[in-house]
Amino acid sequence: MTFANSEYFFLLILLIPYILWYLLRSKKSEPTLQVSDTHMFEFAPHSYKEYLVHVPFVLRIIAFVMLICVLARPQTRNSWSESDVEGIDIMMCMDVSTSMLAEDLKPNRIEAAKEVAAEFINSRPNDNIGLAIFAGESFTQCPMTTDHNVLLNLFNNVQCDIAQRGMIEDGTAIGMGIATGVSRLQDSKAKSKVIILLTDGSNNRGDISPATAAEIAKSLGVRVYTIGVGSVGYAPFPMDTGAGIQYVNVPVEIDEKTLTDIATATDGAYYRATSKEQLEQIYKDIDKLEKTKLSVKEYSKRSESYQLFAWIAFFCIFAELLLRNTILKRIP
Repeated sequence: MTFANSEYFFLLILLIPYILWYLLRSKKSEPTLQVSDTHMFEFAPHSYKEYLVHVPFVLRIIAFVMLICVLARPQTRNSWSESDVEGIDIMMCMDVSTSMLAEDLKPNRIEAAKEVAAEFINSRPNDNIGLAIFAGESFTQCPMTTDHNVLLNLFNNVQCDIAQRGMIEDGTAIGMGIATGVSRLQDSKAKSKVIILLTDGSNNRGDISPATAAEIAKSLGVRVYTIGVGSVGYAPFPMDTGAGIQYVNVPVEIDEKTLTDIATATDGAYYRATSKEQLEQIYKDIDKLEKTKLSVKEYSKRSESYQLFAWIAFFCIFAELLLRNTILKRIP
């Protein structure tokens, strides 16, 4: 709450001489009676009026303060902000082929990628973000949305066993992954359109080659950031042998040239992540490159709020008059 005419509060200084005048006056106006001995009044009953004698004065002080508050014009402010956001539309394309279960990143590639990507999503609350997943085929897991809670829930449900369960062909269709992302971005009106593609292999499936997909993305003004995830050399991969999980070292085969060419063709960038820490830094770098600009306008509406103070003042004045003319009425 604010006061439009706060200078009226200086009138409260007048209360000081008024209170002093009241104290001096009450001492002089009280009736006195001289007696030789007060012992007889020691156990005399006290009237409740003795405790109320100064109540009218207190009510008058409160009424005066409330009237000053009314003169100061108390106001409440209803404010809101309106943000003009230069939105960025982002499609995250994630490899969910069986090889993403390799454990060179802890706990494994897919879980590490999901954790880091979730942090990236949470850091960009104003962007439209969607998710596409691919192995030997590709499909949209979540269309672009600003409801990131829904997106994160669908993101957490991503697993690499969909190929093993026959829901999708296993393999790595990088071109199809990009094409799915582009299809979601083609009608976007945002000034900046981005695909972040994460994979741990080389293209070996799909009807669209990575080069063709990159050309389509470039023609639509979509930048593609590619991330190759996996250690150098060999990576431990869990194999279910029926007698338990056995780990075998499988070669890491990331087609870095193709991923680099895709990024170069679309004015993006290629990154290599051999650890979860490197993957976190890559997303931080992309976050810096694709920052959203905000132009915030603030509006406010003020309304007069003197009514409560006026009612309190009225009640105090009414109560004082009532007391002075009834139970506290003085007889000259």
